[in-house]
Amino acid sequence: MPDQFSIRRDAYITYLCGLENALRSDDRRRVSEARRVLARLRQSFVEGRQYQAYEIVFQNDPPQGDGSEPETWLLVGGLFSLHPLNWRSGGGARSFGASLGSLQKKLGSPVVDRRLTQLLAKDKQTLPHYLRQTIRLLSAHDIPVRYERLLSDLLVLLGRDHRGDRASRVRLTWAQEYYTLASAKPAKGQDQPPTDSLETSQ
Repeated sequence: MPDQFSIRRDAYITYLCGLENALRSDDRRRVSEARRVLARLRQSFVEGRQYQAYEIVFQNDPPQGDGSEPETWLLVGGLFSLHPLNWRSGGGARSFGASLGSLQKKLGSPVVDRRLTQLLAKDKQTLPHYLRQTIRLLSAHDIPVRYERLLSDLLVLLGRDHRGDRASRVRLTWAQEYYTLASAKPAKGQDQPPTDSLETSQ
């Protein structure tokens, strides 16, 4: 049974995904409101203007825990605002490494390999900067991100255990899913991963 922290985290991601769905709405007011909220979340990356995103994050009631959780929610909200495309496929690879693996499958570029290496090597102070760069790259190529998994992983990588065994397992999973997808052979007649691997909600 999920604990209260997990329920609140899931509800926050559901809220963000609601913004994604609203962008596709035929209702102009819903589209306009979603754009307004995403614009405020993007301010989380602007020095001196982060306060514009605080209301959105704190209205969703992040657990306090060791103090890093609200900050991580703010980061994930900002990342989502740059690339509101959630990966909602069924089972299989789901980590941020899987998104990068899909990108590498599409581009076949050493740039993507370097991005993965950078992400795996960075500490909690510098990781957010490289995540933002990587999100922009994924956005440019319409590669979705499973944000619920990203939030869960970043709570480890940016939290109290950022140098512990749990963080090591997160990095290992990112690398494993990256290389699994990046090296997978496409099905006959396909030049990139099957579309159900990148399925998104309409």
